Amino acid sequence: MICPNCQKDIAAGSRYCYNCGAKQPETAASAPSPPTAYPAGKRLVRSTNDRKIAGICAGLADYFDIDPVIVRVLWVLAFFCAGTGLLAYVILWIVLPQGVTGVPRPSVSPAC
Repeated sequence: MICPNCQKDIAAGSRYCYNCGAKQPETAASAPSPPTAYPAGKRLVRSTNDRKIAGICAGLADYFDIDPVIVRVLWVLAFFCAGTGLLAYVILWIVLPQGVTGVPRPSVSPAC
């Protein structure tokens, strides 16, 4: 990008020339475009497509982007070590709404 005031080369998208200090004209490339759509935020839900009992562990795993097996092992350890795992599981079972998490499993068609 060339400064129209001093004709020196400056970085693309600069608002001011760092050689002469002149304000640069706004261009389509340097002007930030307003966001058109905001991505939907993650929601903590009980999984409906990867559940073993109530879908709590799969929902937590999808929310934190980790493997559901790790969450299940940690939940069992919390249940046996502190005893609060069962109480927390029941509370989350009641409070969390159901929802689809991750990528739905493809249906397996029988081989003919």
